[in-house]
Amino acid sequence: MSYSIDLAGRVALVTGASSGLGAQFARTLASAGAGVVLAARRIERLKTLRAEIEAAGGDAHVVELDVTDPDSIKAAVAHAETEMGTIDILVNNSGVSTTQKLVDVTPDDYDYVMDTNTRGAFFVAQEVGKRMIARSRGAAPGTFTGGRIVNVASMAGLRALGQIGVYCMSKAAVIHMTRAMALEWGRYGINVNAICPGYIDTEINHHHWQTEAGQKLVNMLPRKRVGKPQDLDAVLMMLCANESHFVNGAVIAADDGFGV
Repeated sequence: MSYSIDLAGRVALVTGASSGLGAQFARTLASAGAGVVLAARRIERLKTLRAEIEAAGGDAHVVELDVTDPDSIKAAVAHAETEMGTIDILVNNSGVSTTQKLVDVTPDDYDYVMDTNTRGAFFVAQEVGKRMIARSRGAAPGTFTGGRIVNVASMAGLRALGQIGVYCMSKAAVIHMTRAMALEWGRYGINVNAICPGYIDTEINHHHWQTEAGQKLVNMLPRKRVGKPQDLDAVLMMLCANESHFVNGAVIAADDGFGV
């Protein structure tokens, strides 16, 4: 018996899509048939990804988005819906981090992380959520009005880790934000869930795993390995599927057992 998830006819907005997990999330959703809106600040990177998705037979559109700017969020979501139609799926992925001891964190460091990871994630979800709620209220009986919001948190939001304390705090807030949104928006057919990835090898941190410090960390992991962006495909697809209507407010660790 085989099982496939078909997202044909759905529109997905992926933030932070210019690299790493966001780019992989976009590829995965497009391969399942969704029309994908690629959102980030680095437009040229998005255009390259769009060409890749289209060459594989998918449908993608590019929109500039700075999640720290409320006006940019509103403009990007409006533009996305004008070009592709109403948003059915949001993958709320944008994120940044700094590395230092808590006693060395400056106000600028704190704001840099919190403005993107927590404040930005909230207002992106709010803008999309408002539109999903309005669609649900005005829909004819029996029509599809549900939505899927997937907030990309982190295992660092579930346990404290050294040197990235503010990042841990920001992702812990995203986890609680997910639950609050699930509680308020579930009545409108909007399912809000979170993925908490473990250590994933991306272009941003790839060099680190080759260093002595990186190897030391790898050897501390349960199976002495880091993940690949593709390792999150299955949990993403499950949360975005039309069939996942009974999964709401879930916080799913995808960390290879690190948090056990």
